[in-house]
Amino acid sequence: MSAPRVTINTEWLSGCGGCHVGIMDLHEKMLSVLGEVDIHRCPVLTDAKGYSEADIGIIEGAIRSEHDRLAALAMRKACKRIIAFGTCAVYGGLSGATLAHSREEILDSVFRHNPTTRVSEVPRAEVSVLEKSVIPLDEVIAVDLYLPGCPPHAAFIFDALISLARGRLPKAKDESVCGSCQRDMVKSEVVALKANHDGVKDEKQCLLSQGYLCLGSVTLDRCLAPCPQRGVPCTGCAGPTQQILTEPNRDLRTEIGERVGRLTKIAPEAVVKAMEASAKTHYAYSMATRMIGKKPTFLIKKWIADVEA
Repeated sequence: MSAPRVTINTEWLSGCGGCHVGIMDLHEKMLSVLGEVDIHRCPVLTDAKGYSEADIGIIEGAIRSEHDRLAALAMRKACKRIIAFGTCAVYGGLSGATLAHSREEILDSVFRHNPTTRVSEVPRAEVSVLEKSVIPLDEVIAVDLYLPGCPPHAAFIFDALISLARGRLPKAKDESVCGSCQRDMVKSEVVALKANHDGVKDEKQCLLSQGYLCLGSVTLDRCLAPCPQRGVPCTGCAGPTQQILTEPNRDLRTEIGERVGRLTKIAPEAVVKAMEASAKTHYAYSMATRMIGKKPTFLIKKWIADVEA
């Protein structure tokens, strides 16, 4: 007699939906997954409105509104195990930049002071009540497995789903994006930082060695490094490495500054200053998580004020 099939529910909270689309990137491997699981609820595949009992719950998106909170609680109640799927669910994602602004400032900008709306009052009945700020999934419900990425590479998605279906742990490790990048770190004579669009990048040399602010060395690998290997500096979409997250005084700015300082003739202080001047870009995917947003070294409101001044 065959073993009972694993049942799955998925939910889509505040996010772009790209992680659900990422599941479709499994292509023919999707047949292997469907051979071992039954999908009960999936917003992009089914029209199910409720939350039936399931072995695994996959939740994409951050908690931004009352609707998100209630949906997350319903999923937790219905599912034996919950996967925080994608960077928004794990760290808050891009919309976590609201940490730098109050809820009222955001609503005023979207409704009262927006030239396309120009309303005197913010709609309440038609719009789900917003949380004070964007928060990751695990600040509302217990999470059993984290799978960051924007979206995670199909290889990691497949391994996670098959592993859970077969009752074993996924193979994902704590390596940085640099672990999958084939570029060579070398000492160079570069004396100034470069913007992403400056010059033609050397195809073999590490982007840090060339003076570009690539976050690969401080970013968890859930992508297999497609960007830096094609000459696009890593923006940190899978979130920080465990070293950055768990050490109170480890910070993206200082870590990247030290590495650039070793590989080039650029002063680490210049790197720190440059990253503070565009902090929303460099901390875009993870600032909503307490492990970053509450660090004593993370002073984004001050950095923004300094730039505006």
